[in-house]
Amino acid sequence: MTPKVKTEVDCISENCPMPLVKTREAILRAEEGDVIRVKGTHPQSFEEIPMALDAMGIEILEKTKDGELWTVTFVVS
Repeated sequence: MTPKVKTEVDCISENCPMPLVKTREAILRAEEGDVIRVKGTHPQSFEEIPMALDAMGIEILEKTKDGELWTVTFVVS
């Protein structure tokens, strides 16, 4: 079961680099242990955001795609 999401980042219909920028902003505002869910539709961001999280050592809890809509849920560490 995924822990309760504290912050939702809505990037639907936004192109790069905005989804990654908004994700980084949410991480900077978050506290350790906060769960953030990013949702969007830009295909490249669905690949770039998990790569950036991995580079930051942030654990991805869930990565889903339903048609054009995708979500990436992670916990800030």
